[in-house]
Order: sequence, then C-alpha cells, then structure tokens
Amino acid sequence: MHVLDLLQSDNLGLTLLWGEQSLLGQEVSGVTATDLEEPGRFLGPGELVLSGLVWWRPGASAAARTDRFVAALADAGARALLAGEETHGGVPEELVAACRAHRVPLVAVPARTSFRAVTEAVYLRQWGDLSRRPTRHFALPENVRSELSRLLEGGAGPAELLDRACAHLGRLPCYLLTASGRTVARTPSAPAIPAQRAASAAKGGVSLGVEAESSPYDAWLLHVPDPDAAPPRVLHEIAGVFAQYRDGRARPEAARRAAGGELLALVAAGAEPDLLGAALQAAGLPAGGPYRVLTATDGDALAEALGHLEGARWAAGPGGAVLYEGPEEGASPEAEAATTGLADQLRTVWPLLQACAGPDTDLRLGVGAQTASAEGLRASLGQARFALTATDGAVAVRGVEQLDTLAELLSGVPPEVRGVFGARTLGALGDGMLRETLEVFLANNCSWTRTAEALHLHVNTVHYRIERVEALTGRDLSRLDHKLDLYAALRC
Repeated sequence: MHVLDLLQSDNLGLTLLWGEQSLLGQEVSGVTATDLEEPGRFLGPGELVLSGLVWWRPGASAAARTDRFVAALADAGARALLAGEETHGGVPEELVAACRAHRVPLVAVPARTSFRAVTEAVYLRQWGDLSRRPTRHFALPENVRSELSRLLEGGAGPAELLDRACAHLGRLPCYLLTASGRTVARTPSAPAIPAQRAASAAKGGVSLGVEAESSPYDAWLLHVPDPDAAPPRVLHEIAGVFAQYRDGRARPEAARRAAGGELLALVAAGAEPDLLGAALQAAGLPAGGPYRVLTATDGDALAEALGHLEGARWAAGPGGAVLYEGPEEGASPEAEAATTGLADQLRTVWPLLQACAGPDTDLRLGVGAQTASAEGLRASLGQARFALTATDGAVAVRGVEQLDTLAELLSGVPPEVRGVFGARTLGALGDGMLRETLEVFLANNCSWTRTAEALHLHVNTVHYRIERVEALTGRDLSRLDHKLDLYAALRC
C-alpha cells in the first residue's frame, strides 16, 4: 500500500499538491490523525498523517509554525501529509512550501471526504495486499507494472527503475550489479559496497541474470542479499524489466562504440587537430584535454573496466579507448583532484575482469602517458601499445610511466626483434661457459674477484674467458656502452 493507491481512488477525491514519484511509491505502514502543532513523538515511521489544520493560523509566525510541523513529520519518517481543506477552505501556501522543502508529499483532502473514509481505505488496501502476499508466486502489482512501462518509454535510468520496482516491497536492499562487481544501481536501503566485495557477495543471497546481448564482463545480475526478502516471481519480473532496458540501450551503445572506434582510427592515422577535435566531440568527450589512451587485448573488458571509474568520461572502440582526465567545466577543486589517478584505479579492477574471463584468457592492458591536448593522442597511443607489449602473466596492466628499468623497457620490444638482437650480439658465444661467465661478470659489476668466487675459478681463468668474450663479440668490456650492449642482449 502506498500513496499512489489513494490518489487513484475516485471515491476519495484526493488532490496531490506536491510529491515526487519516488516518494509516492514508498510503503505505508498505517495512518495517524493529529492536530497537534508538534506531533513528532506520536508518529511512527512509514505512516500517513491526517490533519485538519486546526493548529494552523495565519500571521507573521505562520511560516515558522508550519515549518516546525512539517519538520517533525519528516524526522518521524512520515510517508505523506493528508491535509483537510474544510477548516481554512483550502491548503495554505506556507504548508505547500514547507512540504516541498522537507520532501514530505502533500495531499489535499476535500471537505466532502471524511478522515474515517481515508483511514478505512488505507487499512482495507493493506489487508488486501497482505492477503495476496504469502505465496511465493506473488507478482508485481498491476499499477507498478504500468508505472515501470511508462518509465521505460520515458527513458528512465536504472536507479529510478530499480527504486520504483522495489518500492512496494518496503525497505528491500537490492542491487543491480555487473559480473565484475560494478554497481549499476541500488535501492535506497542498500548500502554501497566496493566492487571487490560485490563480486563475491553476488555468490550468496539471490542473484538473477538479466537477459541481454552482452560480454561476460558486463553481464548484469539482480542481487538480493536476503533470499527470503522478496517473492521469486517478483524478482524475475524486475529482471525482465531490466532486460527491456538493456535492449533499448543496445542501439545507442553501439553508436557510442562506433564513434569511439572512429576516434581511435583517426588518432592512429595521425589526423589533423581539427578532425580530432570533431571526433572527440562526436564521441562525447571535450575538445580540450588532458587525455590518456589505453589499449587492451579485449575491448569489452576495457569498456567494463572504465565503467568502474566513477565520474570518468571515455570513448572506447575495438581494443582501445581515450580517457578524458580533466574536470568538468565549473567543477570544484575536490572534483578536479578526483580525476587524477584514474588510470591507476584500473590496476585494481583488472583482476575482477580476469576472474570473469577465466584464467586461460589473455587479458592485458597497456596505458599511455597523459597528454595535454589532442595533438598528443597519437604519441599516447603508441606508448599504450608499447606498454601492452611489455605486459605478461606477472604484470597484466602496465603504464608507460612504469617502464623505469632497462629490463622493463626491453620487455616492450617485440619478441622477434629481441630474438634477432640477442642472437646477433651473443650468437658466437653459444650457450656454454663463456656466456655463463659473461652473465656472472656483469651481475657482479665487472668485479674479477667476485666473479671468480661465484664461479669457483681462478681470477686468471676469468680474465681469459672475458678476453674470449670480447674477441668473439667485438665488444670492449671496459666501455660502458659495450657493457650495456651485452647486458641488453642477455636480457633479450
């Protein structure tokens, strides 16, 4: 039972003076009639408050007195105020303003309608709802179905749809999650949970899949932590609503991905700044940076990872994305600070995506450096591709700024290039004692004594072998650049 049910009753003749849809659909627990100026201690949460407005008097103090009355209702958790029009011939404007300020729905009760009729209507409706609820086959009420259909047609988002779908079930904690733990929407009574915990929490309670064409990374789940909190049929119907929502979003999402793909193609081709600016705006990004380019072995995984970045703006295409890392126009300093480090957050999210894909899936991510303008996007793309090549099983996500050692730099060189360089530089040594001696010699900072101790050789033997290495490779190990050549070849 909720306020919308009363408003739809022709017999009562009630008029809504103020109230948002989300508030009007909250569950009503009962009715209390009062004309006390400060009624808070006599009210229970979830109740409708009936008042003949005997306490209200016009004058200089009317606004303050009205605000105290409505504030008491809001603090007590009242669902709505039903104000009688008989005493003053209507509902005072001060009361409308106070209810709007405190977000308490206000309904006018005409003089012809008795408070007893309103009370009986509430409890008769509650009795009818309860008589239908015990069965596990209890379905969505028809008025809720109709409202959800209207919301879908009007382009409502997931949060509004979930709130309205669950409003008649009371304070039901319910989540709409992706398989990687991203929260798409949650009811007001559901506390926020981080992605890592959401991904594991979905294994308990009741989790229903939302049918849609999707990748394993962004498959949606309707999750209720308490398996007995709602009838299964209701949850299946709600899941069906979100399947319709996703179907309706399929075409716009495809258009968005296409615009992202065109942007990345222009970046790779080195397009002129004017073309890049137009492509950025077509993809939904500001024409001015800063930006960062990312590349991945799976474009769907990358898109879902970016969805975890709250407030981030990005355009994704096949295998890559452009991430906008600047603040929105007019954003506060706190909001501007929050945009920094977005790329680092992807390293936390990536293991969740790997869990969705399975351990045998090659899932890696390369992150380019930040660029201040569109002109630097091509360089950031090249860096992201190099960083992607440098990733491996041990480091699945690598940013180009992480390449701070020669070994990490070399890991980004294609394997076939590394192989040629290593063979060309060290091939004459073979895989025997000369190569081993060189490795130990370089590892010990070219110390003759420590190398001899490590290999259990006489120092003269080490001198002889290093001379042979120099002769066969054409390098002089007293020179730094030649040492680096041989060290790099060994790393390759």
